This record gives sequence, C-alpha cells and structure tokens, in this order.
Amino acid sequence: MVWAKGDPLNAFGWSAGLAVALLAQVGAQAQESASGGIYTCVDASGRRLTSDRPITACIDREQRELGPTGNVRRVIGPSLTEHEKAAQAAQLRKEQDERTRIADERRRERVLLARYPNRSAHDTERAAALEMVDSVTAVALKRIDELKEARKGLDAEMEFYKKDPLKAPMKLQRQIASNEADIEEQQRFIAGQGQEKQRIHKRFDAELAQLQRLWAARAPIPVAVPGEAR
Repeated sequence: MVWAKGDPLNAFGWSAGLAVALLAQVGAQAQESASGGIYTCVDASGRRLTSDRPITACIDREQRELGPTGNVRRVIGPSLTEHEKAAQAAQLRKEQDERTRIADERRRERVLLARYPNRSAHDTERAAALEMVDSVTAVALKRIDELKEARKGLDAEMEFYKKDPLKAPMKLQRQIASNEADIEEQQRFIAGQGQEKQRIHKRFDAELAQLQRLWAARAPIPVAVPGEAR
C-alpha cells in the first residue's frame, strides 16, 4: 500500500513500519544468540581449521569463537596441562611476592625518611646508641674494679695458707672461685658490648648508604637561570 503525503494514515503507516523493522532486528539478535558459535584456529601444521565446537587439534593454542555474522565472540586461550598450570600458578605467586616485597620496601623507605630526614638526625641516633653501650660497659668495668679490690682481701687471707692452699677454709676457697667467675662474667659481657658496637656501626652504615640515595632522590633539581655563567 502507498500513502500519499498529508494522508491521515501516513503517520500510522510509518509507525507500523518502524515497529516491524524493530521486531525483525530483535529476532535476528535472538537468533544469533541462540545459534552455536563457529570455532576457528590454525593448527601446528599451519592449517586453518573450523568447527562448530572447540577444536581438539588446537587445544594447545589460541582459538576464536565467531558468531553467525563472522564477528569474534571471544578468544579462547590454550588449555594447560597440570604441570603447566602448576608452573603458571608458581609464576603468579612469584610475581605477587615480588610486588609485595617492593611495596614493603617502599613502606620501609618512607618510615626511614620520616625518622631520619637528614644526616644530622641519623648521626645523632647513632651516637645515642653507642653512648648507651658505653654506659653499660662502664658499669661492668666498675664492677670488675670492685671485684679486683675484693680479691686483694681474699688474697691476703690466703697468705696464711701459701705453703698449702688446700688447707684454706672451704668458705675462703669458694669466695675466691666466685670472685674469679664474676670477673670472667663481666669480661664476657664487656666483649659482648664491643660486638654490639660493631653491629650498631654496621646497621647505621647500611642505613646511611640507603638514606643517602633516598635523600638525593628527594632533593629538588636545581633550575638553570638564563644567562647564568657556566
């Protein structure tokens, strides 16, 4: 049927035609969705294969699922063996661990910069740590002096048994043995504090090397002034 211009039925005809076109489009889309996909790939021999289901010969390589109009619905990756899946999972864990390590390192760097904004702050804390070790070492040295002074009195008592020390009273012998053990203990403690000072220097030296890099990265880049003498 043909509608003339200005005919009252013209508008109705256009509306009906539009409705039919829309219904046809929806029907085509529904048909495409309901229809199975077409799978295509290139096998190990270089042949292009096509099938209405996933292609077994291409299980180890990429396949494409196409719609009825030839559009690519999805790309299917190669299927992995159990060994390959385990290797892939291990690689993913390794990458995640590396990302975590880098994030932790960045966090430690921020903490380090906040604690030591400059060289002076770092040197001050190093000196404080060493001073604490020197302080407890001084106490141990003083204790050794006291023990040595007490030993003089014990040695004076032992003079009576110089010819036969075994005849000295057991109490005196125990006091001398205890005195010697106490001195040795204090000497071991002092040696340990010497090692602690070495550890402190080693830690602060390592921190300083890292901080110098961080301070340099944070420092503003000088801007060249036009006409400045070179």
